[in-house]
Amino acid sequence: MENFLKKVKANYMVSAALLALFGLVLLIWPKTSTTVICIALGCVLIVSGVIRLTVFFLNRDDSLYSTMNLLSGIVLLAVGVWIVVKPETIIVMVPVVIGIIVIFHSFHDFGQAAALYKAGYEKWWVALLLGLITAGLGILLVVNPFEAVETIVRVIGICLIYDGVSDMWIVSRVARTVKQARQELAALDADYVETDKK
Repeated sequence: MENFLKKVKANYMVSAALLALFGLVLLIWPKTSTTVICIALGCVLIVSGVIRLTVFFLNRDDSLYSTMNLLSGIVLLAVGVWIVVKPETIIVMVPVVIGIIVIFHSFHDFGQAAALYKAGYEKWWVALLLGLITAGLGILLVVNPFEAVETIVRVIGICLIYDGVSDMWIVSRVARTVKQARQELAALDADYVETDKK
């Protein structure tokens, strides 16, 4: 179980790091060919979707966390394949599509915040706040009040950087909370066995 949790954490960290890295590229080189950006974005989304689906199938249950893995994995994978196959049809819709994905991803953050709350983590509200900010950034992209393509590309980059970094923080907190809960449970079991022997 411990090895599984480590793999899940590593997978999510890689996924979040890819999003942040891609966002950094958009922020630094906003004039890059939109077609190349679309294809690269599609590949990142495909990888993220596959990771989430893999996590779901390896640890299926009826929890909100597991359900969000399934739904977000399907959405990310489908949108990623669509962008790679037909990048020219999506170029104009890139801000809206990214915005919708970011908003959907905020639901995953809310699920993580709920998991932290149930686990008794004192700062669970930070994860909730990060999720709310993520949702706000997604709405900003959907509304898209920017006229210049270069500006909106930079805004997309900032949103993806934030989404990736905030996701890494949330996942690290969830992993730490689970680890602490396991240690406390092991300590209680040890005390029970020792008391039972006496």
